[in-house]
Amino acid sequence: MTDSPTPAPPVLHGERVTLRPLEESDVELLAEAVPADESAAPWWGTEPDKVRRWLTEERSTGLAIDVGDSLVGAILYSEETDPDYRSAGIDIVVLAPYSGRGLGPDALRTLARYLFEVRGHHRISIDPAAKNANAIRAYEKVGFRPVGIMRRYERGPDGQWRDGLLMEMLDEEFQHE
Repeated sequence: MTDSPTPAPPVLHGERVTLRPLEESDVELLAEAVPADESAAPWWGTEPDKVRRWLTEERSTGLAIDVGDSLVGAILYSEETDPDYRSAGIDIVVLAPYSGRGLGPDALRTLARYLFEVRGHHRISIDPAAKNANAIRAYEKVGFRPVGIMRRYERGPDGQWRDGLLMEMLDEEFQHE
């Protein structure tokens, strides 16, 4: 990565979601909600501090996912700004009461549009756990394609190493739906 600063994103509006910069109160709410969420905890773990670190890491920009006045999750992105490698990575969590309603794909589409059209990236990657079938289906709906398995990629909440699936989407593959 280069040392050029990443500007704060504007508020982004999707079909049903609004993405806005994470506030400290969002981080605290999600740090408690994600570990208690039966659909998120298997992937993110049950430690509030781990979720808090993920949401506030310096190399990523965090956005709250809102539907109306409800915080439904978070989406983060990181950017490679070297002109010869200009690309971005995304990570997302949608809380169980809101999952399965198309809100995750809407948030992904909204952020992808910003990263491709405004930030000028040509490729976006995402790396779910290889066994996270629901996440993989949501990512495919937006246009992400499997690239390969990253063996023993991350340590799961149970302490065991698990595989990750590297998925990517090029700007011309983006499904604007």
